[in-house]
Amino acid sequence: MAATRSDGRDGYLAFVETHQHRLLRAAYLICGNRHQAEDLLQDALLKLALRWSSVRDGDPSAYVRAILYRDAVSWWRRRRREWLSATPPEQVAHDRDGALRLTLHDALGLLPPRQRAVLVLRYYEDLTEVATAEALGVTVGTVKSQCHAALRRLREVAPDLARDVRPSRRSADLTNGLEVNP
Repeated sequence: MAATRSDGRDGYLAFVETHQHRLLRAAYLICGNRHQAEDLLQDALLKLALRWSSVRDGDPSAYVRAILYRDAVSWWRRRRREWLSATPPEQVAHDRDGALRLTLHDALGLLPPRQRAVLVLRYYEDLTEVATAEALGVTVGTVKSQCHAALRRLREVAPDLARDVRPSRRSADLTNGLEVNP
């Protein structure tokens, strides 16, 4: 019996060690504030720890992401305002796309919380429309309409994003995804 408890704890600790940075980035992209992202992730990991025995054999990262997004929406409903941070949680690397990242960050900050959540889930987390709908607790149609509205709004507030195509990708005639459904 004691071995089972330590195996469960060891599995939980291993999961947290391997997934915490990616989950923190996702939380930051959703809420736009490093401190709030840390709080959201801490609360989500606590909820995961309480349900670890029933979740560990499934997909614990999906369970934590769903908690993150639902808790973030609950927080937005309570607060009805956004707090943006000037610095992201990851260390700044030398990046030729720095200006583009800042433009995208500022543009995401102008979106309503639900639209931002849909974009983060669809394009950062690379979830399907169905998985995004399940994570947010909405219909697939809502995901599609929120995504369409968010991309349209991004094109309005940051036209540089729609025009930016990296030179290496330009030769392959690929776009950056903001041109979808113009």
